[in-house]
Amino acid sequence: MTPEEPSFGANPSFFDLVRNLGVDPLGRAAAAGGEPLAPLPPHGTTVVALQFAEGVIMAGDRRAVEGYAIADSRMDKVFPADEHSVVGIAGVAGQALDLVRLFQTELEHYEKVEGDALSLEGKANRLAQLIRSSLPMVMQGLVVVPIYGGFDLRKGQGRIFRYDAIGGRYEEIDYNATGSGSRDAKASLKKRWRAGMARQDGVEAAVESLLDASEADTATGGPDPVRGIYPSVHIVTADGVEEVPADETRLAFEAVLARREGSS
Repeated sequence: MTPEEPSFGANPSFFDLVRNLGVDPLGRAAAAGGEPLAPLPPHGTTVVALQFAEGVIMAGDRRAVEGYAIADSRMDKVFPADEHSVVGIAGVAGQALDLVRLFQTELEHYEKVEGDALSLEGKANRLAQLIRSSLPMVMQGLVVVPIYGGFDLRKGQGRIFRYDAIGGRYEEIDYNATGSGSRDAKASLKKRWRAGMARQDGVEAAVESLLDASEADTATGGPDPVRGIYPSVHIVTADGVEEVPADETRLAFEAVLARREGSS
């Protein structure tokens, strides 16, 4: 085998395997080819994550924007990464979705090649490497800043990791948020979050934080009872990832409003 030939060995990294074939998994070659970028690519906005008694709750609003225009009112921003973790996206929507798909494939590919899943710490580190690999896109203004959370089977607890635009990874021990409304969402969670929260209290805290963010940030969409649009909420416990039913999210939103109106 000559040095120029790609290696097709049992590489646990799908990213490296594809790159060895001369293909950029994050599509940077296309971006560097001189084609004009869309002037206003859709952006996803606010995602929150918090620890509760049994693991982690992650929730995202449903709005995507193009500048000051609403591009989508039903966009999902929280996705299962594997059986025991979820990833939430904020930033350029198209690139963020591609990053999530690549991350999901990376974890699945590693497990098939190695016969065992990465630790939660290893998954968080791998996501940081993927974000760092997209630095050329960041330099063009196409920024994606995800948030990652899951249940650590080895430690028996939920954990949350936040990232910066160049792949820096930081662990949070209580709650965090990413996106344009993150400051207002974190201010809301600061008042509501308590260690060891029950599931219902945690879902209500997540929904309320997104509601507070939507009232201060035009890019964050609030619940829309008329059209039945509510935040997408996922829960991760030792049993795996569960998407909270829309009816439960609606009841949490109604409980928040009732509390604000002083009726409960």
